[in-house]
Amino acid sequence: MTAPFLTAASVSYRVGDRQILRDVSLDVAPGEVLALIGPNGAGKSTLLSLLAGDAAPSSGQITLGGRPLADYRPVELARTRAMLLQQTSVAFSYTVRQVVQMGRAPWRSTSQAEQDHEIVAAALTDTDTAHLADRDVRTLSGGEAGRAHLARVFAQRTPLLLLDEPTAALDILHQEQTLIRARAYARSGAAVIVVLHDLDLAASYADRLVLLAGGQVAAQGRPQQVCTAERLSEVYGHPIEVLTHPVTGRLLVLPARG
Repeated sequence: MTAPFLTAASVSYRVGDRQILRDVSLDVAPGEVLALIGPNGAGKSTLLSLLAGDAAPSSGQITLGGRPLADYRPVELARTRAMLLQQTSVAFSYTVRQVVQMGRAPWRSTSQAEQDHEIVAAALTDTDTAHLADRDVRTLSGGEAGRAHLARVFAQRTPLLLLDEPTAALDILHQEQTLIRARAYARSGAAVIVVLHDLDLAASYADRLVLLAGGQVAAQGRPQQVCTAERLSEVYGHPIEVLTHPVTGRLLVLPARG
């Protein structure tokens, strides 16, 4: 097995008297897509922020590439991990191409900068935003803007990719394309962690799942291990069906509807 690239060991996070995360441990290896799932308020986005180094855990340790995450200088961190936030806005009149070019900023004045043009063009193509390249990003729909910012993090070309609900505003075509691209990014040798609310997408595209409930890990493992109807129904407070597709044999995870 490939050694983990990022590891969180017994991580907890508290704000005042509110315990948001408690004793969370996980890891992700190069070539792997790890999905964080769980209901609203479970701590998924907070955990992703800790894994990105945007906040420090109250206890426990996070290591990245064998080093404590807290030891990284900002420019090192920007060259090692890229993060797509759940909500991203741009206050000024930038074109989509300029927004994507921002992903190349950590590589300025390095030999990697010689590839900026090709990398930006590839990111625009991969996210189906090339036809929007000259548009003001503030004029885009929510889904188009989401894909533009996804192109920005793809263009950053880091060995760790952190995506917070990248499919939230997307239509079915672009949901599928986004996760297909995330898997391709992992196959190129990167580690990918993605927060998803759609359990069926998570079961289809992730190698492993971490199910959070009340700030703690309720289960983690391969989709077949984590996605049981009894467990998911209990955690989400709504009956959930876990079925086997009659043709492909893959898991189908669906809310039960009367």
